[in-house]
Amino acid sequence: MSSITLFQAPPPEAIQSQIQQMVVDYITDISAMAITPSNPLYNLYQYGVGFEVHLYLQAMDGSRDLAVELVVASDPQAPEQVQGFVLCLPFQDDAEACAVAYIAVRQDLRRKGIGRQMLEALRARYPHVELACSVAKVECFQALGFQLLGARGPQVLMNTRDHASDGLLAVLDVAPIYQSLEVRQIHSYLLAQHGRKAMLEAERKRDRQLDQMTFHARAFVREQLGEEALLAPARAPRLV
Repeated sequence: MSSITLFQAPPPEAIQSQIQQMVVDYITDISAMAITPSNPLYNLYQYGVGFEVHLYLQAMDGSRDLAVELVVASDPQAPEQVQGFVLCLPFQDDAEACAVAYIAVRQDLRRKGIGRQMLEALRARYPHVELACSVAKVECFQALGFQLLGARGPQVLMNTRDHASDGLLAVLDVAPIYQSLEVRQIHSYLLAQHGRKAMLEAERKRDRQLDQMTFHARAFVREQLGEEALLAPARAPRLV
């Protein structure tokens, strides 16, 4: 069994560093993009999602109008060793609800119940938990007590209840990250490394993959829940 800790303020730097490294290492698994190392844009999204998580961790000090909490699983014999984490965003106006922004377990420790432990700890605090995942992970989250609610872009929406929360959810506006000087510099480096033709093909490959994932998510929801499940409008979160 892992030791589970809830952080409502920024965790120690050593824990933050391990979380950031997990985000970079598992970017294909944890991002909605599911971009793979074979795509030349991979490093760009490693930076982008990594910086997004960094901003969420910073926001835990109350400097933004953004509620962020963190559940961390660690080795009982070495509490400084992170085994997994769940970054969650509590809903406003609904004290029982939160949304999972990111979840990850160290690769060498998967299928040992660590994810279940973290989500059980989260559900003890927020019985109404929402998350989005790929179609391939639906069965895994169903085994943990989540229900399928609908489709959201390339992912499906799951919930511990049979309906979404009516509360207000504040999330980071990630657009400025991908418009930043740092991202432009990374893109310029990749362009010089791979060439214009390869970068254009990388963008087309990314877009095709997103289109395919969106199609599969909608088809899966239609098959499981019927056409009406695709008609419900998605709640638009407030961007911070």
